[in-house]
Amino acid sequence: MRTTLERLFPDEDYRFHLRMERGDPASFFAPTPLHEQWIAERQRWLRSEPHTYAALLPPGEPLMAEVSELAQSWNGFVPSPREPWPTLLALGEFWEADYLLLKSDADGEIRLYGGCLCFPSSWRLTDKLGQPIEFIHGPVPGLNANLAAAIHKFLAGLKPGAASLRHNWGLARSPELNHHPDRHPARLDAGVELDEVWLRVEHQALVALPRSGGILFGIRVVNHPLAAVLADSVARLRLVRALETMPEAMAVYKGIGSAREHVLELLRNATG
Repeated sequence: MRTTLERLFPDEDYRFHLRMERGDPASFFAPTPLHEQWIAERQRWLRSEPHTYAALLPPGEPLMAEVSELAQSWNGFVPSPREPWPTLLALGEFWEADYLLLKSDADGEIRLYGGCLCFPSSWRLTDKLGQPIEFIHGPVPGLNANLAAAIHKFLAGLKPGAASLRHNWGLARSPELNHHPDRHPARLDAGVELDEVWLRVEHQALVALPRSGGILFGIRVVNHPLAAVLADSVARLRLVRALETMPEAMAVYKGIGSAREHVLELLRNATG
């Protein structure tokens, strides 16, 4: 059976793919043993800077109402008061996962209309609000050219009742969950030490909202020390292959361009 880390890295050269697994939305958003720790940090950001880490446009209000009802049935969330903005914040302090609200408009564009994003991976929720997904994905080198049509087709075909699960990974110099760009998180460079490198994984869930016609997008961030990857021989070799074959523009976008060769050296030395 493949390990959790092995599943992150396909046995192939680095490339874009739209690989999904079927899952249970209630399980994805359910509390974990780290619940108190995660919620305390979410409260910290949402109470100190609510308009940095949460946003809601009027078209997102029906989506928010439906999501709060689903959260109640899945995990026992009680929306009080029931106004959209307080409910948005309350759910942001109830779920460990970040969540975003999207919907296809009459013009066929799928836009971001709100959500709580306490643990962003170097992007601002406010920069993307109200924008179509092609704009949101615009900074990712080659993504729209390779997958935009497939993403639209997939999202349009989502069926209620299940979650479509996928995973995204990157490397970081900090195990902090909140990598908002205004906080200027530490960057990887050629002098980084082994214990400073973290595998940052986004576990993602897409759930169709039948009544509003929207989409709930959940994101859970989990950090693994690079040493954990070194201890898994298959995952280690696949990560080496992914880093070796990753286009330079993507490596720069992911913040590992200047550190790539050094990290590869750390990984290769461990294979010997």
